Amino acid sequence: MLVQQLKSKIHRAMITRGDVEYEGSIEIPQDLMEAANLWPGEKVLVASVTSGNRLETYALVGPPGTGNIIMNGGAAHLIKTGERVVIMSFAMDDKPIIPTKIVCNELNEIIS
Repeated sequence: MLVQQLKSKIHRAMITRGDVEYEGSIEIPQDLMEAANLWPGEKVLVASVTSGNRLETYALVGPPGTGNIIMNGGAAHLIKTGERVVIMSFAMDDKPIIPTKIVCNELNEIIS
């Protein structure tokens, strides 16, 4: 039986900017995406630790090493610059998935 399970998680990342004019998505630096096993265009659930807002969008690859996590489109009205978030993706499998998890500091550097 296929079960939806957590595949990837970036915990306590900081939204560094919002751009309501962009068509949509969340931009995540390439190095963080690779460390968390997120794919370009992958559907993600973004949950704000700060406000409690939650939304689904897709991951857009940003320049590596910048620490910039940018909330784009209308989602920038729900989750704003300076909010701490958890970014998660899920997969379906009939066997348990061991998720890739990373934790970030306020500069979006990986601390574990």
